[in-house]
Amino acid sequence: MPSAIVTGATGSSPAKSQNSSASGILGREIVGALGKDSETWQTVQALSRSQKESYPPNVKHDFIDLTGDAKSMAKQLQGIQVDYVFFAAYLQKDTEQENWDVNGKTRIKITGTMNKLKRVILTTGAKQYGVHLGPPKQPMEESDPWIEGPAEDFGRQSKRRSMDWVVTYPNDVIGVAKGNFMNLATSIGIYAAISKEIDGQLVFPGSETFYTCFDCFTYSRLHAQLNLWAAMEPRCSSQAFNVINGDTESWQNLWPKMAKRFGCKVPANQFDLPVEKGTGSIMDLAPEPPTAETAAERGLQGKVAPGKVEQRINLIKWSQRPDVKKAWERLAAREGLEKDGLEKATWGFLGFVLGRNYNIVQSMSKARRLGWNGYIDTWDSL
Repeated sequence: MPSAIVTGATGSSPAKSQNSSASGILGREIVGALGKDSETWQTVQALSRSQKESYPPNVKHDFIDLTGDAKSMAKQLQGIQVDYVFFAAYLQKDTEQENWDVNGKTRIKITGTMNKLKRVILTTGAKQYGVHLGPPKQPMEESDPWIEGPAEDFGRQSKRRSMDWVVTYPNDVIGVAKGNFMNLATSIGIYAAISKEIDGQLVFPGSETFYTCFDCFTYSRLHAQLNLWAAMEPRCSSQAFNVINGDTESWQNLWPKMAKRFGCKVPANQFDLPVEKGTGSIMDLAPEPPTAETAAERGLQGKVAPGKVEQRINLIKWSQRPDVKKAWERLAAREGLEKDGLEKATWGFLGFVLGRNYNIVQSMSKARRLGWNGYIDTWDSL
């Protein structure tokens, strides 16, 4: 029976050099899926800097510092030989180049001592299409040009070492992990709960344009299921796959549902309401957005506009307002919530996601053609 290693197995990420938000959540769910299938996966090594919960009998947790030097990591991994490695950890640095360098070296450190590997499955994300730089081509397909980054670097490493690989591209991950406030669902939930506490009005804080655009999401458990399928499916060899829920959503559909869940009301004229000076923000993205690379061949030369992040309510500033802090203090005391939840939530990330002024749509056709049929309604995953 096959054996596996999973990096990024817990969701805690208190330091900047540790797992990014989505990776801890995604790694946790991969461990959970492997643990539930003990008939197939006899031995699973979960690697992370901390253990936040108990695991099934076939899962063993090993404490490891992914930022350590090669010698110390080799010592920690001494004697461990597995068939599959699931890389769900991502070490966040100050620049993209530093991100590529440190994560590439980490992958080499972990796989370098293993001589029986059958396949390595790497989680990157839709950043591979440049969604953080501006409008990408719609819909995004795995055959689109790669932005220089983790996936391309990983592909080169794998080719040099004759190592079989799979890369996954989740987007706007939905999931939870104990001790991890750095995720989309938790931040939106805190925003909605505080809005209910203050005045019951749930105002969309992001871009008016994006409110009626299309977006797609990845439920962490669905991503884990695709990882297990891609690990064992021979036709997935040396391939990249989009991993989204299978539907295409819009905040004009999700936001009123969110308001109803929290007992709030969306103001009928929310985008006409006056905005206090200094509470919003606009950020220009790359002057040459990703879609410009193929604009000429699609007949769109000179017609591609750069993207922006438009926050009617800058969520970082909002989270620092005295009335917001007091509302959270009341909520935390009354409902038994973690007091530092407001401080730990990733308001900058949520502001970026809701503030984009362009569509984010990924195609699932490639995985579907190979037999993948996983699906979940995005609202049901929230």
